[in-house]
Amino acid sequence: MNETPTLEMLDPASLTVDINVRKDAALTSDFIASIKEHGVMEPVIAHRKDDGTVHVLMGQRRTRAAVEAAREAIPVMIINSPEEAERIVTQVVENIHRAELTEADEADAYHQLSLIGVSAASIAKKTGRTKTTVESALKAKSTDTGTAALGKGYTVEEALILAEFEDDAGATEELESVIRGEADMLLHVTQQLRDKRDRAAALAAMTAELEAAGNTVVEAGYDGDSENARVSSLNRPDGEPAIDEDANAVAIITSYNGTHSTVPVIAGWKELGYTLRYGGYGTSSATKGPMSEEQKAERKTLIENNKLMQSATTVRREWVKNLLTGKQAPKGWQYFTVHAITHHSETASGYEGEVAAEMIGTKFEESTQWAWNPLRDHVAKTTARPEFALIALICAGYEKTIAKDSWRSPSQTHRDYLNQLVTWGYTASEVEQIIIDSDHKTEPAA
Repeated sequence: MNETPTLEMLDPASLTVDINVRKDAALTSDFIASIKEHGVMEPVIAHRKDDGTVHVLMGQRRTRAAVEAAREAIPVMIINSPEEAERIVTQVVENIHRAELTEADEADAYHQLSLIGVSAASIAKKTGRTKTTVESALKAKSTDTGTAALGKGYTVEEALILAEFEDDAGATEELESVIRGEADMLLHVTQQLRDKRDRAAALAAMTAELEAAGNTVVEAGYDGDSENARVSSLNRPDGEPAIDEDANAVAIITSYNGTHSTVPVIAGWKELGYTLRYGGYGTSSATKGPMSEEQKAERKTLIENNKLMQSATTVRREWVKNLLTGKQAPKGWQYFTVHAITHHSETASGYEGEVAAEMIGTKFEESTQWAWNPLRDHVAKTTARPEFALIALICAGYEKTIAKDSWRSPSQTHRDYLNQLVTWGYTASEVEQIIIDSDHKTEPAA
């Protein structure tokens, strides 16, 4: 028979906080100070085991803060166990199915269940949700940023994204602005921020490595006003072309495809008596003189759009992968595949097996074997859902033909592909839209 829960004042240091506590148990100084001044206002929930130990079910963070704040006692609601825990599970599950809950409400419910030791797999089984859905909600609830985002009415996906960038105030501000005004572009902006973060990390690592090797790393300009210039753009004081051995620094440059490399530089070239040779600022050999403002703008656009295209490729391929997890193939897939094979034959003959296999979620191990093709291996193993493998094959073929700078010379091939994805529900990025808008007469395959 269940006993009535009792409220007791207990020493927080005597309580046991189990391993399965919420992951956001990291305590801030402000939170500890508040507990020290005001105490624990809301009782923590716990149960007493047969050996007399009291295990905290809800309120682990408050308990830990109370210990840090040296509070002598906190209010603890003792419930019967394990029957009471099972009652909570049943109640939460009933609430999920009884009403139209928001994603924040469901995340809170899953969180309550996780606090009493119910695994994500068990929660999924009891609630009828997928394990991935439950795990995502619990992950969103495991950070202060994610919890706050859910409290604002954001979805679990949005909360996870904001939590990912919680240490970057500029990124979170941009993301919240996108969520409020252009939610359909959230995945693109998120991937752009990820790639930007990764490039910055790579640049920082490269800079540190160069400096550790004794190099002076500087920025090199593209005109005579720059204090630092590439060796290839200068003449020595005697009029002879400067050579790499004259360099006293290096500059890290980013190519059109986003990779970093170094060039030898002469820092303070004017004071050292060097003069401009021209023609060595990344322009063609036929171009004389420093880059014009228009050329600089064109180069900046080239580099930026190539970066955006790289980010869009990641989003686009992941979107196709999610599309192919459906129970039915997308509408019009038959014509899409036939059109591709007859009008763009390279899509059928030149696809990359790894990309295609990833698109249909096939698990495989990398291989160096000649002509290795995980999609072929997948098809050989099963006769199920062949239409999905065919769609993946065609999409992977198109993906192979799309380069980072395809936006510069849009082709009918790429227009057909992107238009079809948009017809199926994909939101094109701004740089992909350049390709789509290059020919307004094109109709997407139906």
